[in-house]
Amino acid sequence: MDVPELLEAASLLVPERIATENDITVNDVWEYLVHDEWEVALDLLEELGDVHQLSLSFWETLATAAEQMRLEKSAAWCHWRGYETRHGIIRADLTLRPAAETRRQTPISGAGVLRPMWNIGHRTATGAPALNTARLWAEFTPFLEPGGHTAVRLAPLDPSQWQHLQPGQVITMHENRSVAGAAVVLEIQRPSATVTT
Repeated sequence: MDVPELLEAASLLVPERIATENDITVNDVWEYLVHDEWEVALDLLEELGDVHQLSLSFWETLATAAEQMRLEKSAAWCHWRGYETRHGIIRADLTLRPAAETRRQTPISGAGVLRPMWNIGHRTATGAPALNTARLWAEFTPFLEPGGHTAVRLAPLDPSQWQHLQPGQVITMHENRSVAGAAVVLEIQRPSATVTT
């Protein structure tokens, strides 16, 4: 399928009743599609997907359209949301340690590239912390400076290890043995069986 067909297919997976905070609906998307404004239509579909839990097919179709339009960040975000559709959403409030207190001296990418380890409470047989890996997406910034603070989304490599997390729980981020940052879990959404296909 080409880009317009992909965007049309994705828009058909959006219920007509949902709207963004700015009252954007799927009808607005159709207006942009009629005028070949594909990038705007893609952005609006992403917004609609962020206010209502939509299917894995929706996110995969949007990711393919974004890839065909060479919109790397949009494609990465749609793939990320597809992962969350399958495995659930983990949001946390992350504060990185300042550069003077940690090995990291440069900003980290906020777009799901970094795969730090996290102390989420598991222990080894000897009682030492057992760290779990999860990719990190910063919600409101393209880069997070040492000492910075922002809301993040986490995509665990093994989601089953993260099932015990609860809002309010403190977890620590590690890029080596030392603590690189601390995060307070804000939200846990389990995957919904009705939107995973």
